[in-house]
Amino acid sequence: MDREQKARDSGVVVPEPGTADPAANGQVDLAGMQREFERALLGGERKFTRLEVSERAGISSDRAERMWRALGFATAPDDEVAFTDDDVEALRLVAALEDDNFVAEEMESSLARKLGQTQSRLASWQSAMFLEFLGGSKLSADEAIEVAGQLLPAMERLQTYVWRRHLAAAAGRAVAGSDELARGIRAVGFADIVSYTRLARRMTETELGQLIERFEGMAADVVALNGGRVIKSIGDEVLFVTDTAAQGAAVALALQEAVTAAGDLPELRIGLSYGSILIRLGDVYGEVVNLAARLTAECKPGRVLVDRELAAALDGHPAYRLRRLRRVSVRGYHHLVPYAVQRVESQ
Repeated sequence: MDREQKARDSGVVVPEPGTADPAANGQVDLAGMQREFERALLGGERKFTRLEVSERAGISSDRAERMWRALGFATAPDDEVAFTDDDVEALRLVAALEDDNFVAEEMESSLARKLGQTQSRLASWQSAMFLEFLGGSKLSADEAIEVAGQLLPAMERLQTYVWRRHLAAAAGRAVAGSDELARGIRAVGFADIVSYTRLARRMTETELGQLIERFEGMAADVVALNGGRVIKSIGDEVLFVTDTAAQGAAVALALQEAVTAAGDLPELRIGLSYGSILIRLGDVYGEVVNLAARLTAECKPGRVLVDRELAAALDGHPAYRLRRLRRVSVRGYHHLVPYAVQRVESQ
């Protein structure tokens, strides 16, 4: 089934290719499309300057500019008409969160920055996906803009649904969590593709993109299936957390098993650490995260290394076998004791 048929089946009506397309061979006027897309996506015309939008939002221009930069947007000149009614409303909403004491003043920029970074990555992926769709279609510029206008509300609903489901799951974990979870005790793991730099030099951009897509998709499936959460993907590496040491070991070993079963994916190195972490705006920080990264760097391909604390938490667990290895000296940790973890074979 081609992409246009899938779009139709999902409720998005793709127009039949037009006969009056001014661009040859299905090539669209990208500059004109950009202007039309912008008008549709921004929800209205640009009609306010930077100072006017802050006045209408009821906040100082300095505060508005700080939030705008934190969201990841370039500073607009004072006399440039760059903002819409939706920009005014967005500034009012962010300011209201602080004014109602829901978000502390020092957290306002951090909240905006994390929202901006997350949505920027999502928007970049979505725009690339849409351009790929256009490249395989024969739609004129007007038809492409019509499809984009129909896709937008569907994507908004889908994103809201996913966000609410994740929020419900996070709230449920917080309410039902143990004392350890309340104190931020987690297992943290890094899964790293072996020889990624060498692979990247040998592959075309398309091949590299396909490899990363397969790796990230496999990792997301395995982590979720075993009760963990992916914190972020950084090209050749995935950072994940679990609520318990046993879940961390389950994720790591399942990842290695999935790569082996695939047969054509590069090997992984995985390091795990266990302890108290700082969870801030969706990311994780602290010594435990650093230890997991160091263990990953020391790990041999196809293996899983854990630190002393995670090994102690798994001690006596019937599903896992631990083997203490020689101490190693790595940056920041001169006497790091790694443990190799394996699954106990069922009889």
